[in-house]
Amino acid sequence: MYSEKVMDHFMNPRNMGEIEDADGVGTVGNAKCGDIMRIFLKVEDGVIQDVKFKTFGCGAAVATSSMATEMVVGKTVEEALKVTNKAVMEALDGLPPVKVHCSLLAEQAIHAALWDYAQKHNITIEGLKPPVEDIEEIEEEE
Repeated sequence: MYSEKVMDHFMNPRNMGEIEDADGVGTVGNAKCGDIMRIFLKVEDGVIQDVKFKTFGCGAAVATSSMATEMVVGKTVEEALKVTNKAVMEALDGLPPVKVHCSLLAEQAIHAALWDYAQKHNITIEGLKPPVEDIEEIEEEE
């Protein structure tokens, strides 16, 4: 059963779309379920001014994308890096256990977009690791 917040973000997603001249773009997927998430960032002076997403996946994947974008807009790149899948789930009042991987997709798509931003601007973001293409790599570690 999904929370009201999950249903709201699925039915009325925030920040859906793309940013043509994005400063950072990150794409991750999950081969097991077929979900793919792409996050676009517009950054000025180290602060995320705009963020959009495109997600191919289930309702939980759309909802976690929507919530994650709301959580990083207006934040510094360092603050955005600290947005975890657990924080996304809490902000949505939880997810069913079989949908936890959707929140991990959102976290990793943000990290991948931050990585792309850092590479394009030749900067280092403390604690940022190279992105994964498939979150199964992370799920296997945990």
